[in-house]
Amino acid sequence: MLRTPTTTAARAATRLTGVSRHLSSSAAVGLAASASGSASGAGANGGEGKKIENITVFGAGLMGAGVAQVAAHNGFKVVLSDVTDNALSSGKNIISKSLARVAKKAHPSSEDEQKKLVADVLGSIVTTTDPAEAVKNADLVIEAIIENEKIKQDLFKLLDEKAKKDAIFASNTSSLSVTKIAQAVSDERKKQFAGLHFFNPVPQMALVEVISTTNTSPETKQALLAVCEQMKKRAVSCNDTPGFIVNRLLVPYMLEAIRMVERGDATKEDVDAAMMLGAGYPMGPFQLADFVGLDTMSHIGRGWRESAAKGDVELEPSLVAEIPLLEEQVKAGRLGRKSGKGFYDY
Repeated sequence: MLRTPTTTAARAATRLTGVSRHLSSSAAVGLAASASGSASGAGANGGEGKKIENITVFGAGLMGAGVAQVAAHNGFKVVLSDVTDNALSSGKNIISKSLARVAKKAHPSSEDEQKKLVADVLGSIVTTTDPAEAVKNADLVIEAIIENEKIKQDLFKLLDEKAKKDAIFASNTSSLSVTKIAQAVSDERKKQFAGLHFFNPVPQMALVEVISTTNTSPETKQALLAVCEQMKKRAVSCNDTPGFIVNRLLVPYMLEAIRMVERGDATKEDVDAAMMLGAGYPMGPFQLADFVGLDTMSHIGRGWRESAAKGDVELEPSLVAEIPLLEEQVKAGRLGRKSGKGFYDY
């Protein structure tokens, strides 16, 4: 299925993709503005990259709906696909509510202009539960489904047979290997396969991580950078490494903070205060860990340890070594804000 279930594994990526906004500053807005291009409907043409006009998004949850909204709002023709009509209806509802907020901010004194903006964007999005129909005209296919390697591979294997030969494939994964996901497609398609990691909520978050495997062609990367520019996003490039840039730095940071408290070096309150007042972060690492979910932190750490043990990635084991204090919290059901208790009580 394409919709994200409420399991620990499936929640991991969704929660982590929203974390970076708690470490952002006004500088991100400036970066986004400097990277933005025209919002015309001419399509993205990244120099030597493939011209992108038609985008298909698989997965109508928060992430997929957000990607579809931003793409349609910036001149792309969009197909949104999921496994059921109910899922698609929910996705369109998410987009409609988000667009209403955007329209009110853009045209505060004109209800007619607000309605026109919403109608114009929604008019650029069609939906279907038929995967073959969804990718028939796609120049770019973006997958935003459950964070499960096998399910993603199965989807891309099917789409590889249905999509145009020159269509670019991109996964929105935040914690899985893009290289492994791409193993399901043909050797030729591997050259047109990359990661395109948006952050939640997509309409508000300026950042997109563009992830290249060793097979990703320069033309594919350039085309994706151009898509991000047309979407008014600030794209950063990274090789296919665990966690990419944001989560690769963010997760070890939070884990080391937990180790400090476990060793008795400092209290959680003092660690949080130090990082907020000394480093300028709006949230301390323990507040952030509770927001992300302690079960999610445990899941990500375990996944990275397993990958490192298999030799799949170059990762210093000590960075993600198991932390008894964290595992004790998870076993006790203290998962953070979502359970009412974590390192702090809510």
